[in-house]
Parts: sequence; C-alpha cells; structure tokens
Amino acid sequence: MCFDEIVPFGGSPRVAPGSAVLCGALAAARIGTKVAVVTRMAPKDEEILAPMRQSGIAVHVVPADVTTYMKVVHPSSDVDDREMFQLANAGLFAASDIPALTARQVHLAGITDQEFNLKFVRGIKSRGYLLSADMQSFVRQVDPVTRRISFGDVADKAELAQLLDMVKLDVVEARVLTGTDDLERAAMMFEAWGSPETVITRADGVLARVNGKTYWEPFSNRSVVGRTGRGDTTFAAYMARRLDHDPSESLKFAAALVSIKMEKAGPFDGTLADVLERMNATTAD
Repeated sequence: MCFDEIVPFGGSPRVAPGSAVLCGALAAARIGTKVAVVTRMAPKDEEILAPMRQSGIAVHVVPADVTTYMKVVHPSSDVDDREMFQLANAGLFAASDIPALTARQVHLAGITDQEFNLKFVRGIKSRGYLLSADMQSFVRQVDPVTRRISFGDVADKAELAQLLDMVKLDVVEARVLTGTDDLERAAMMFEAWGSPETVITRADGVLARVNGKTYWEPFSNRSVVGRTGRGDTTFAAYMARRLDHDPSESLKFAAALVSIKMEKAGPFDGTLADVLERMNATTAD
C-alpha cells in the first residue's frame, strides 16, 4: 500500500491511497473473488485499508516505520507520459512476513524494486503456490539519492520467468526486458525463458500468451480519467476470472472491467453484472 501524489498536466496535485495492491484487490473482490492482502506499512496509516476491509478483503499488515509514498508527475497531456518518484519506502518483504495462507494463487503486486528480491520469490514459490508477479516490481528501479524511478533491465528475468506461473507487464516494461515493442514477440520471449502465461497491457488493449497461443482484446473505455491502475486492474480481473475460465474468456472479461474502471478515477467500483454487460455490448459492436 502507498500514498499516491498525482500531479496532472495543467491541474492541481492530489494525494490518495493507491498501489497495485489496492487497485487489484478491490477489482477482484468486487466481482466476487475471495481475496487476502499482505502489505508492509506504518500501522498509524491503517485507515487507508478501510475500502479493502469494507469489501470483505482480509488484510494482514506487516508493521514498518513508514508507509510507501509515491509521486507521479504527468508533464504532458499524454496520460502514459509519467515521471515517478518514491519519496518514502516501507522496505523489502521477507518470506517470514507472509502468513500461511490457503490460496489458489499468490500475486506479487509490487510498486518498485524496493519490495521483492529473488530470494523472496524463491521462498514463496517453495511453498507450492501458483505464483504470479508484476514485473514493475523489478523493472521500476529507485535511485537511492534522488528517489527518481527509472526503468532498467533485470539480471534475473529468466529465472523469474521460470519461477512464475503468470507474468504481468505493460508495453514499457516489455520493451525494457525484451528490447521489442511488439507485444507478441515480447510474450514469446518470456515463454522461451519459461513463463507459461504472460499478460501485457498497452494503451489500446491487452495481450495474453498462454501455452503457445496468443490472445488479444482491445479496451472500450470512453475516457482515460481513471488511467492510474490500468495494468494492475487488468491483471487482477484476468487472474480472478482465469481461476475458473479459459484464457480467451478471461481476457475479454479483464478488458471489459478495466475499460469501465478507466472511465472513472479511483479503483474499480462496479459489479460483476456491469462487466458482463460491457462484455456483451463489446461483442455486439
């Protein structure tokens, strides 16, 4: 969990609770999935967990001295043009921080490279979980002096691909790790490294590569006011639906849900019926 200070182009800054955890967990819970969250943060800031607890999410807090604080600056009208800084950091997770959850899938939804390391991933995988991770947790690298976030290659990317049952990226992270903007080529490279299921988001839609087959779904959003959290919401919706559905159906579902989310600021606050309605409308179009 973190505080997000968003500085929009030509607008006034605003601070709100955020993170991949918040956007992803709420999206999954609001469509009926049973969700637990483990987060490092300062106990004094626990009020920011209220929306998740009110949505039936079981939240486990690992106490830290501070809660992570992010600053995101949009220097132009392009919502994908972002400068990011991590002004405070709650610290790396240890495998011992994670309670003995009974879970069908565990997802590592980090914000930057300050939360998970390879030792931690190996430790969680050794517990036998179906395991996925957001590659922003490794690609977004924080300068220890300026706190500015840059995007860098990851030396352990091939081992991470082998350890993970699902990999989540966006087009920028895919380019950094594979050298290509072609989503299918990037996904095939992850497949060659050992990832059986790779999901990559872009401004216009989402691609999945699953066991040698590629799937693509465009977004149908009518605005981008809710751009923040796009990838986290997409993957959470895909992951939740994928527990009981095939890749094609799950990708259609995720594209519909995140399209609704992007039309309104903040985490997804719709219902399963809203998503199914959008899916049907998109299919009819």
